[in-house]
Formats: sequence, C-alpha cells, structure tokens
Amino acid sequence: MPGHGNDLTRLRIALTTFFALDGFVFAGWVVRIPAIKEQTGASPSSLGLALLGVSAGAVITMMFTGRLCSRYGAHPVTVVCAVLLCLSVTLPPLTHSAAALGAVLLLFGAAYGSINVAFNSAAVDLVAALRRPVMPTFHAAFSLGGMIGAGLGGLVAGSLSPTRHLLGLGIIGLLVTALTAPTLLRQEPPRPPEPRDQASAKAAAHRPAPRTRRLVVVFGLIALCTAYGEGALADWGALHLRQDLGSSAGVAAAGYACFALAMTLGRLTGTTLLERLGRTRTVVTGGGVAAAGMLLGALAPALWAALLGYAIAGLGLANLFPVAVERAGALAGPSGVATASTLGYGGMLLGPPAIGFMADWFSLAAALTSVAVLAGVAAAIGFATRRATAG
Repeated sequence: MPGHGNDLTRLRIALTTFFALDGFVFAGWVVRIPAIKEQTGASPSSLGLALLGVSAGAVITMMFTGRLCSRYGAHPVTVVCAVLLCLSVTLPPLTHSAAALGAVLLLFGAAYGSINVAFNSAAVDLVAALRRPVMPTFHAAFSLGGMIGAGLGGLVAGSLSPTRHLLGLGIIGLLVTALTAPTLLRQEPPRPPEPRDQASAKAAAHRPAPRTRRLVVVFGLIALCTAYGEGALADWGALHLRQDLGSSAGVAAAGYACFALAMTLGRLTGTTLLERLGRTRTVVTGGGVAAAGMLLGALAPALWAALLGYAIAGLGLANLFPVAVERAGALAGPSGVATASTLGYGGMLLGPPAIGFMADWFSLAAALTSVAVLAGVAAAIGFATRRATAG
C-alpha cells in the first residue's frame, strides 16, 4: 500500500540520520583527543588506558543491548542510546585526570556500543521489509557523518576549546534526535514479508538453534576481519607512509582519508553491487580486492602506489561489515546483531596492538600485510558459507 511505502521511506530516512549522527559525534570526540590529553596531563600510557574505557564500555553493553532490543524494541532503545551518546560526549573535557577521563569514556563507550546494536537491529528489520539489500547505505551514512564530524572538528580546533566544541556537538546531537525520534517512536518495526510457501516457513521456524548460533559467529568473524583492517589503517596507515615511504605529514594524513573516502563510496554503491552480484560474490570479491589493495599499500615502494592500495582496500572492505551484520540479524534478530557487532568491534580493538607487536618483530610494512591476510580469510569464509550468505 502507498501509505505503508511512505512509512518505510520515513523510517529509512530516520535510521539513516541516526547512523550519520553516530559517526558525526564519535569523530568529533576523536579529533579532540590531543587537546584533552594536554588538559588532563596524561602520559601516553595512561591515556591509552583511559581510551580503553570506550572499548570496554562498548563491549560490555553490546550483548546486553541485544536483549533490551528483543524486549522493548530497537526503535525506543535507539532513541534512548542517542540521547545518552549526545550527553556523554560532553563529559571528557570536564575531566582533569586520566582516571576520571577513563570513567567518563566508559559511559561514552557504553552509549556508542549500544546505539550501534540498536540501530543495526532496526535496520535489519527494515532491510527485510524493503526486500532490497540497502544495509550498506546506512553504513555509508555513518562514514559520511564521521567525515563531516572530523572536518568540522579540524576547522574549529583552533578557535573553540574542547569544552565548547563537544558541548556544541552534544546540543546539535540532541536537536537532531528530538527532530528524528518521533518517526521511530511512532512506528512499530516493520514485519518482513511472509515466506512464499509453507515449506520455507517451516524451514525458517525449525532451523536448528546450534547451527544458527554457529552461523552468527561465522558472520561475526567476517565483521572482525573487516574491522581489523579499519582499526589497523586508522592507527598505523599514516605512520607507514611517513616512516617507510618518507612522505610529508600532510600526505601521510591523506592516506587514511583516501581509505575512508573509498570505503564511503563503496558503501554508497553497495546496494547496487549487492543487487547485481548477490551477497556471496560481494563478500568474496570484496575480500579479494581488499587483500590485493592492502598488499599494494603495504609493500609498494612508491608513495602513489601505496595511496592507490589504501583506496583499493577501502573499496574492497566497504560492504563486508554491513553484509555480515545484516545476515547475523536476519538469522538471530537483535542478539545476532549484538554478537556480530561485538566480534567486529573486537577486531577493531585487536588490529592496532597486533600491528604494533608484529612491527616490532618484523617491520611495519610486513605487519600491515596481516590486513590483507584477514581480508582473504573473510573472502574464504564468505565462499564457504555461500548458501547461508545467499539466504
């Protein structure tokens, strides 16, 4: 019915807004970390421990949020978590020690992890109702929000204190939430279309629970392999260009920008790609392309070739995480999204320290090839689970 279609369109716009808001707020916090380090007087090691609060808060609450979504619905949980995210991002500039910073980042991380589970769960329901693989467009909105948040943060860093900047960020976020929340709160999560025949309905109803759990973990491993590359390039990509290839600081910073922009473009075209290739070929091809790109980025002797490799890797990795989360959610609902998201976030945590250890043992260039290895693993997993991935 037309009215139903309009409701789904409004719901899609609202969810896209929350994805973008999440990226915008998180990036705004990240660009002020150096200033807050100076404010708190934290040493590099104590700052590192404080920053673990974000990760710890996210991981601790992700599985719990899946249960909340199952009980109360993903829509209201998304709204509550958005409010908490916008309030908690204003707290880091108010701290004056590494311990206090770690404590408030625990709260910020909890809100960040929870909203990721909640709006991904809502997006999974919407994808099923639309019968179109639009999940990558939501993640593209997150990437675009992050790029805008980082760009704005860079512009105001010289004129606004962290306190004013992050307070403004929180106010903007609360205003966006107030304008967007009514759409989510008024609408029930859309129900997916009925199966075409009774046989498929029975198959869905009697899918063995242990098999379902195993498949959810498998899709979570694909998310882990993808997020490992994102975390590794965010923390080590620029250093490789500067240290190993002798680039300027500006060009080194542009290296990650190339990767992030390519990933955003890949996600914007992800729906078309999924419709033409299907999930299995998208995952397998994406993993293969990312592996080739990262080998080029890590081992190329020329700066231009390394930058090209970063961009190719971004294009390849772009749609693996959205596909993994969507399939996990389709199989097991919010708990599936929570499991895949937790594993994916674990990959983002694992990447930077793993690269650091390998760089000490071998070299940074050799360590970055592990991103290519895991991208290849993701492609292999996608091929091995092709029946479930295509489901």
